[in-house]
Amino acid sequence: MPTIMVHHNVKDTKHWLASPIRKQVLEPIGVTNIRTFTDPQTSSRVGLVMDVADMEKLTAFMQTKAAADAMASDGVLPETMVFLVQS
Repeated sequence: MPTIMVHHNVKDTKHWLASPIRKQVLEPIGVTNIRTFTDPQTSSRVGLVMDVADMEKLTAFMQTKAAADAMASDGVLPETMVFLVQS
């Protein structure tokens, strides 16, 4: 199972950290062990490290309205999102 790192900017870091949405939408598609990170230099820059059972499923999900709605609810700025796969 690959480990994925994602970083992006958010509108409100406290809101993003407190939100249960990411877990609610990612766990049903096989994403586990989700850990959150914040940039101490730039408070609006955050990241996740997570284990992904099926990258194709995650990639397909990220193109859905449900993913867009979840990101909007969490204040994620999708144009700043970068995915990195453990190698």
